[in-house]
Amino acid sequence: MQLVKTHRDTLLRPLQIVSGIVERRHTLPILANILIRKDGERVSFLSTDIEVQITTHAMIGTGDDVEATTVAARKLLDILRALPDSQDVSLTLSNKRMTVQSGKSRFALQTLAADEFPTVAQAEHYNATVTLPQKTLKHLFNMVHFSMAQQDIRYYLNGLLLVVEGNNVIAVATDGHRLAFCQVPTDQTFERQEVIIPRKTIIELQRLLEDTDAPVKIEIASNQVKLSFADIELISKLVEGKFPDYTRVVPKGYKNNFTLGRDQLLRSLQRAAIMTSDKFKGVRCIVSPGSMKVSSTNADQEEAVEEIEIDYSGDSVDIGFNVTYLLDVLNNLKCDSVNIALGDANSSALITVPENADFKYVVMPMRI
Repeated sequence: MQLVKTHRDTLLRPLQIVSGIVERRHTLPILANILIRKDGERVSFLSTDIEVQITTHAMIGTGDDVEATTVAARKLLDILRALPDSQDVSLTLSNKRMTVQSGKSRFALQTLAADEFPTVAQAEHYNATVTLPQKTLKHLFNMVHFSMAQQDIRYYLNGLLLVVEGNNVIAVATDGHRLAFCQVPTDQTFERQEVIIPRKTIIELQRLLEDTDAPVKIEIASNQVKLSFADIELISKLVEGKFPDYTRVVPKGYKNNFTLGRDQLLRSLQRAAIMTSDKFKGVRCIVSPGSMKVSSTNADQEEAVEEIEIDYSGDSVDIGFNVTYLLDVLNNLKCDSVNIALGDANSSALITVPENADFKYVVMPMRI
């Protein structure tokens, strides 16, 4: 029975959307597959790793019948990518095998039964619904994602805290050494809700969200979040646990602060980073009236020194940082200048954008 006959690229797009979360090695072999459901012209594609589920659809079906099957996601994707982009492709199902045909190329793939495919159950009740432009949500994630922990035993740090409160949507991420905070205003008003979205979900959303004004609908339940945009629906389980109180981490009232060019600071730190080692990424920053000196050394006693003129008349501060943490934030900011506020050598630094209270980045000092 023929499921689909369409242009290669028309079939490739929905497969690329859903295949990002498919695990190559999984305890359940069927999770390496995607679920393809055909209902007349409408064909839906669904993938899951039990934690996250992505669904999309396309009007590419042939005939009026209803059919469903699962097939290896990576193999089907690799076949389509390798086919000439100018040709039509057909998918046909017969005797538990799917045949992919295009021109004089033909591939036969094993399938597994659709009714054995585990799907994520949707929450019965959502506590809050937020609608934002896709580019706004993508911006929110881009501004904080680099501070998420990776495989930390404090599992609640391996994700992003999403807070809706008043008329703001807030994103916060921390790995215990640095913290990024960003908020965007909306024309909606919410009672406070906060959830921790897993790291894998955030990375997948950054891949799928586009820089457009098209809306994304975010529905928040106690144990899952559902995002609907374009022809995509993504459901993700949430990380359980109590996220640290970010309001207590952000320093207040620092008197030693100055503003300098983001690009100038970025280039100086990139050069200083060349002399750091893979194991020790420390740079020393000596801030004194009129200048900021950035230096680094390594085990071979090699050294880099950078000096930047700054408009500063406060106390002298000699402080060390992990240079990666500074480069991460400077690479993600799109502004011309940044403001740096310092306490002393043992206090965290606060990096903000001048005349913009919606972004804050806190980084802990490092012993050099």
